[in-house]
Amino acid sequence: MDAHQQIALQTFSRERSCSTKHVRRIALCIQYDGKTFCGWQKQKKGNSVQGVLEEAISIIDPFRPINVIAAGRTDSGVHAAGQVVHFDSAGPIPPNRWASILNDRLPEVIRIRESVLMPSGWHACYSAIYRRYRYLIYNSSRPNLFLSSWSWHRYQFRLDEDLMKFALEGMIGSHDFCAFQRSGSTRLDSITTIQAVQLERHGDLIQIEIQASGFLYGMVRLLVGQLVALGEHRVSLETFEKRWKEKLRSEVKEAAPAKGLCFLRAGYAEKIFSYAAWYDSVPMYFLSTSETPKAPPAI
Repeated sequence: MDAHQQIALQTFSRERSCSTKHVRRIALCIQYDGKTFCGWQKQKKGNSVQGVLEEAISIIDPFRPINVIAAGRTDSGVHAAGQVVHFDSAGPIPPNRWASILNDRLPEVIRIRESVLMPSGWHACYSAIYRRYRYLIYNSSRPNLFLSSWSWHRYQFRLDEDLMKFALEGMIGSHDFCAFQRSGSTRLDSITTIQAVQLERHGDLIQIEIQASGFLYGMVRLLVGQLVALGEHRVSLETFEKRWKEKLRSEVKEAAPAKGLCFLRAGYAEKIFSYAAWYDSVPMYFLSTSETPKAPPAI
């Protein structure tokens, strides 16, 4: 259990022990541009998404929430397209009005897609059955200003996407992924379940999606960094598999930059938001021209 989940559990326990006579649980589907934030979670220094959102809620509602809880914590610079959060409100604002009211008061880098009323026992973090991330790689020999804030530009070689896809698909299932966990994690173990993966090339753009029951601290960025090393033939498939299967964390050194990573959505057993607001609201980038670099040397 990581620090975010521990805080969520403590808050959940306190909330359940208090009177809920006039309190309503509100769920929000939110988006944010991560480059202006130090991450989701409030910190002593830095501007966090959680902090900005809680401040906006507390101004317009007399009930100050103990905490706004998210389905997953994103790190500094990571974006979100369908992050799910909840808070408790005791004010008169109808649940479906929270989205528009908050959007009038939040900075443009945070948008609320939809707001709904949920049962008091529902929890954004603990009711989630999966989280899904998307990573975008721009694999062209030329830079592109309009992609630079949302992708990792790899211009040295054409990435071997078939090899990368094969390696990624071999990771589906429950495993110990401590090789892809950054130092500083408070989790008691590093076992998680990868439920589904997807890796596709569209011209010079490579899109990687990973869905799991939960993610380790820094897991996706470290994993993508190793996939790129594999795709550029800087490491072999055997080396890639040995590093994560034998938990060789000291050999996993390169993390993909945060700007290419987006929290795509969190999933639940029941339908919460409308499909258009929640499911997949990240644009699918398309370029009519392609200038992929030369193929990497053989391993």
